[in-house]
Amino acid sequence: MRIVLADDERMVRTALRVILEAEPDLEVVGEAASGAEAVPLVRSLAPDVVLMDVRMPEIDGIRATEQIIAGMAEPPRIVVVTTFENDAYVYDALRAGASGFLLKRADPEELIGAVRLVARGDCLLFPAAVRSLAASHAPGVPGPAAPWVARLTEREADVLRLMATGLSNHEMSERLGVGPQTVKTHVAAVLSKTGSRDRTQAVIAAYEGGFMKKG
Repeated sequence: MRIVLADDERMVRTALRVILEAEPDLEVVGEAASGAEAVPLVRSLAPDVVLMDVRMPEIDGIRATEQIIAGMAEPPRIVVVTTFENDAYVYDALRAGASGFLLKRADPEELIGAVRLVARGDCLLFPAAVRSLAASHAPGVPGPAAPWVARLTEREADVLRLMATGLSNHEMSERLGVGPQTVKTHVAAVLSKTGSRDRTQAVIAAYEGGFMKKG
């Protein structure tokens, strides 16, 4: 699994490299000291995962995440790493396309687990934290629903509601009385119609698009 580190502190990058490369399946293939360095580096190396600091000179981690996601046909999974417990950073990072959010004080096991988790397509902070963040940032006064809402089938709408409550595919299968493969098909359709890269993005879209109501 190939990883790029983006952090303006050399000591932080060194510590992350030591932790990650102690694992036989993880390899740090590049380092960047700013968001401006990270964007072209990631595009050239095409890693599986990027650990992206939030606060960096020139271009911060959120803007760098936006540029990487927008500029690559198959962008890597990005985990935003910060010392700040600030919901605004979490939400902005997820909206920008990050697959997760991790505090720098996380222990090595959490860091390694986070990298492996996002690399296989899962998301950090999903479901409870993302649901809470999305709901808290949803418009206070409901506006018109996004066009994609009307394109959902009844079963796809059911699946999106259950995704927003945090159920796994297996749990949704049991709740809806259908097979796991059927649920997987509906989830894929929901991601496509909402224009979401993953389940986290779909939950955010559900709140911002007026499908799920604040509170």
